Amino acid sequence: MRVVSLVPSVTETLLDWHVDVIACTRFCEQPDIPHVGGTKDPDITAIVALGPDIVVVDTEENRRPDHDALIEAGLTVVVTAVRSLADVDVALGLLASAVGLSVPAPVAPVELAPVTGNAFVPIWRRPWMSVNADTYVADILRAAGFVSVFAAHCDRYPTVTEQEILAAAPDRVLAPTEPYAFGDRHLPELERFAPTTIVDGKDVTWWGARTPIRLARLRSALR
Repeated sequence: MRVVSLVPSVTETLLDWHVDVIACTRFCEQPDIPHVGGTKDPDITAIVALGPDIVVVDTEENRRPDHDALIEAGLTVVVTAVRSLADVDVALGLLASAVGLSVPAPVAPVELAPVTGNAFVPIWRRPWMSVNADTYVADILRAAGFVSVFAAHCDRYPTVTEQEILAAAPDRVLAPTEPYAFGDRHLPELERFAPTTIVDGKDVTWWGARTPIRLARLRSALR
């Protein structure tokens, strides 16, 4: 199986499974594998020229027009859709079947950590953006013991104002290092809302074969 992966977490999983990933995106953090653009702007011509057996895309990471262009070019496209920890097992089963492997053992945790507080989870800055409960980010943080203060928002990735964040009165700010690269330089700004912890973005946004490890790391970081 020769696979092009346009999903960073899928690339990581496929490599863990020793699948031949012949190309990936520049965000996949695999410098030794040829890149075919980004998640939102893949080089369709280059992908077609590689003649992969399958191309993997994700409903959260990739755009529908690029999916349609790959289909129109005659390629086989596998689509994952992960909005919760439970969805990880479904996606891994789909991927394993697509590349001819046995379906892996479930990775979703059996027990949730007790809720220790509400958190503002920024995923973008200028404007501020966060997550509601119907997102993988919110679900893995819930498994680590924190509920998004915007869990009930009607938008899955709401744009919010400083006034709305303050009104939500978070117990804590949990700022991942991706998709926005939050770091120590942002602490003075974030701590105006609540005490802040910077967490590894991969532990919050990358799902797959390493989900149990990432959840354990996240729980440790938030203790």
